[in-house]
Amino acid sequence: MTKFRNRQAQAQFDGQLRHRINAGREAVKAQTAFFGRQFGQVASEWKEDDTRVTFADFAISENVFAALRRDFVEDDYCSEEASPQDEVIDLGEGFAWIIDPIDGTNNYALGFSVCAISLALLHDGMPVYGFIYDYSTDALLEGGAGFDLQRNQKKVNRDRMAADAQTMLGLHFPIDGELLDQLKPLLEKYRVRCLGSGALTASYVATGYLTGAVDFRVKIWDIAAAYALCNAEGVTFEFLGECPFPMRHFHPQMEFCPYLAGTEAFCKEIKAALLE
Repeated sequence: MTKFRNRQAQAQFDGQLRHRINAGREAVKAQTAFFGRQFGQVASEWKEDDTRVTFADFAISENVFAALRRDFVEDDYCSEEASPQDEVIDLGEGFAWIIDPIDGTNNYALGFSVCAISLALLHDGMPVYGFIYDYSTDALLEGGAGFDLQRNQKKVNRDRMAADAQTMLGLHFPIDGELLDQLKPLLEKYRVRCLGSGALTASYVATGYLTGAVDFRVKIWDIAAAYALCNAEGVTFEFLGECPFPMRHFHPQMEFCPYLAGTEAFCKEIKAALLE
């Protein structure tokens, strides 16, 4: 009887998860046309942390969450832009959504196409599925542990991409001088890409375009969806400080969560450099 109940509970959970995956996909896709119309046109303002924010950030966040709330009113919803700066959201053990409506806002406002919509689905505080709309390629990346990594709902062949790509390291500047000195041997050895989008940097590790990445200046909404994409491919994703998952609380002033990601061998090389 216990096994039957366990199977029944698992089947119920799987159904709830797939329902949300389908809804999340449609909610993001519904915003891509608006994203494109505002690209390079929308006015921006500067926040206290010296990052840009636009009207489109707020609109996309609100539209995505409004679409999801119609079916999942009991879920938790977390957005840096939609939440008051002093609000703390306590997450339950069920499902939660965390969005970065425009990741790479500086690029977006200036008309540089490396920018994205990033939406993560969490359960019990852990990212179980992620969606990243890559505006530069007009592609929706999605996946999670136990699911394929997909681009526009077609399986990504990471091994083929990694075989064709040169060894490349994704970074985000500025970087503390001491840390930069520690990474210097890698910078002299490998090609480096600095995209201006934390979500895309981590997601390109998942697809195999980047061999690895290390970023000291991302926040949880930047990488939650990409964390799930990396899990879909079994890509190593480690935090250099306290792991933010399972996420129990959310507020717009959360601290940075530095991480490294990539092949197991590449991550070992990065960690060895940082420990010297």
